[in-house]
Amino acid sequence: MSWVKTNQIIKKLFSNYVWDLPNNENKVYLTFDDGPTPEITEWTLNLLQQYNAKATFFCIGDNIRKYPEIFKKVIDDGHSIGNHTFNHLNGWKTSTNDYVENVKLCETEHAKVSTEHCSLFRPPYGKIKPWQSKQIRKIGYKIILWDVISYDFDSTISKEDCLENVLKNVNSGSIIVFHDSKKAFSNLEYVLPRTLEFLTKKGFVCDKIK
Repeated sequence: MSWVKTNQIIKKLFSNYVWDLPNNENKVYLTFDDGPTPEITEWTLNLLQQYNAKATFFCIGDNIRKYPEIFKKVIDDGHSIGNHTFNHLNGWKTSTNDYVENVKLCETEHAKVSTEHCSLFRPPYGKIKPWQSKQIRKIGYKIILWDVISYDFDSTISKEDCLENVLKNVNSGSIIVFHDSKKAFSNLEYVLPRTLEFLTKKGFVCDKIK
C-alpha cells in the first residue's frame, strides 16, 4: 500500500477493516507499530505524556518476549495495545494456518505480562489474505489499518517529507501510522514532536483505539 492517505474506494472495497474512526470530537488516533523497542518506545511514551496524548501500540510478540517491562509500561501509561504477529509476518507470503498460529503466539506473550484484553490486530505491511482476515476476526480481533501513513520507516524519504505526509492529510478520525523501531527513529524523532505540536494547536485530541 504505497499511498499516504487511504482513498474512499479502498475503504469501501475492504469494509471489514477499520481504516478511520469518524467522530465529532476532533479525535485522531496515533498508532505505533513494531515495538516495544528499548529507548525508542520509552522516548515515545515520554513525549506522548508531555502532550497528554494517548495512542495505540501494535506490538510484535517476539519484542514483547524480549522487553516485557517496556510492554508493561505502555499499558501502565494508559495506551491501547494491539497484536502485530509474533514475527512480523507478511500475510501474502504465509499460509493461513501459520499466520493464525503466529498471531496466537503473540497473544501468549501478551498474556504473560498483562491480563488486559487485546482485541486489535494490524497485519504487518498491511498485507493479509481474505481467509486470514476471516480467521483473525473469527477469534475476536478487529483489523485496524490506517487513514494516513507517515512512511517514517522509509530511509529514502526525508524527515521533512515524512512530516508533510502527516500534516497535509490528517483529519478528525484519522488513524495515523508511525513506528517505534530503530529503522524509523531518525524520522520519528523529528516528526512526532512536530506532529503533536501541530495537532495541539489545531485543537485535535489524540486518543487510543478501543
